Amino acid sequence: MKKLKRSSRLVEMTQFLLSRPHTLVPLTHFADRYGAAKSSISEDLAIIKEVFEDEGTGELLTLAGAAGGVKLIPRLSKQHALAFANDLCAQLEQPDRILPGGYLYLSDLLGQPAMMNEAGKIFATAFADRQIDVVMTVETKGIPLAYATGAQLNLPVVLVRRDHQVTEGSAVSINYVSGSQKSLHTMSLSRRAMREKSRVLIVDDFMKAGGTIQGMVDLLAEFDAEVAGVGVLVESGEVENEERLLHDYISLANLTAVDSRSKQITVKLGNYFDELTEQ
Repeated sequence: MKKLKRSSRLVEMTQFLLSRPHTLVPLTHFADRYGAAKSSISEDLAIIKEVFEDEGTGELLTLAGAAGGVKLIPRLSKQHALAFANDLCAQLEQPDRILPGGYLYLSDLLGQPAMMNEAGKIFATAFADRQIDVVMTVETKGIPLAYATGAQLNLPVVLVRRDHQVTEGSAVSINYVSGSQKSLHTMSLSRRAMREKSRVLIVDDFMKAGGTIQGMVDLLAEFDAEVAGVGVLVESGEVENEERLLHDYISLANLTAVDSRSKQITVKLGNYFDELTEQ
């Protein structure tokens, strides 16, 4: 690669690191790439590190030694996350989201890449310090959120199917109970989708009592896998605590009430922001 001015090199290095989060990059890679001395590269990285940390958008870790290098850990400050969540709550409270039966329309929000990327950054920040091998969700609406989170953590995404696909090969299937009617459903996961004993981050777009997510937890037990964390975009606050099947999770928004007659929707911040709002 041709030599670049320092300003251009800083931009290119930043873009390179952003596209490879949680990946150890040797200093020699940058030195060879730009035809620059390691000391110059180290100075550049110190500038990038300072900007990331001042803006609250990431942490640049430096590992010393022959096998060392730098690794970018994307992060989103609580203040930036709070601004995102407040906007999410405002959009969720739009009266025209109410569907027959009191359901809430979310597909337009889940279809916005920029919004899902921000949510993915929040989950990546919340679970950055945990050892995770894969991100998991159940088809279909949780897929954009899972891929956004996987991209920020630089991890593969595993999709749990509601109906087994022949193209998935042999699979493990279980029954689980979900919905207000306590109806019985089936979910399956290809045996090739994930290694045994993996540590899994589960993400989903919506959680009521937690039956679907608990189903995924039970499915992981068949793979001798471990749940490393659970992230939910929106949780229902209308469920009594004793009725909830899952208690260890983070949410970004809490749907507290839906009144179909008055077309009023009440949404508050999710439990991820509890500490911040209590200050």
